[in-house]
Amino acid sequence: MPDLRKIRAHGLPGRFAPCPTFSGSRWQRFILLFDRDLTLSTLVLTLFAGFILSDAVSRGYTIPVVSAIIANLERRDAAPGRGALFFALGALFCLVFFEKAIVFDGLVVLSLLDSVTTLAGTRFGRTRIYNHKSLEGTLAGATVTAVALCLLVPPPAALATAAVAAVAELVSPVDDNLVVPVVACLALTALL
Repeated sequence: MPDLRKIRAHGLPGRFAPCPTFSGSRWQRFILLFDRDLTLSTLVLTLFAGFILSDAVSRGYTIPVVSAIIANLERRDAAPGRGALFFALGALFCLVFFEKAIVFDGLVVLSLLDSVTTLAGTRFGRTRIYNHKSLEGTLAGATVTAVALCLLVPPPAALATAAVAAVAELVSPVDDNLVVPVVACLALTALL
């Protein structure tokens, strides 16, 4: 059974999904719509508040609404809100060091690659290649990401970025929410 909590949290980017979800698509639109200073301030505030809330929940405090959201979305073995915090931290890092349009594309890569890789790997994954991840999930994630990214950047850059990000997602020893957007932004910056 796929871990749909992760998929619901990332969602699909706003351009590709009929209903926007909690993190991915809204941050992407926010980054494109507002100036850099406001976006940076909002991400820093989100991270600060998120770490405070995560710490409180991990210490056993029940916070209305927040505790319920974390219980429904987060894996049992993970720190409370870890995925969302790492998503915001990855977005913040990229926004500081890359152009806004590149950051948008990098977050599209993260949202699609992570979601599709998880769904396809859980449902169709037979060939485990590294770190309990499947060849089928990795290939499906890279393919869907490349096709969608072709709508935003030239096809050669889309294919190369999707491939590099998929390899990074596969072999990264740290959370993919930190690594994938940075790798995607680096690839896009080098290729565009």
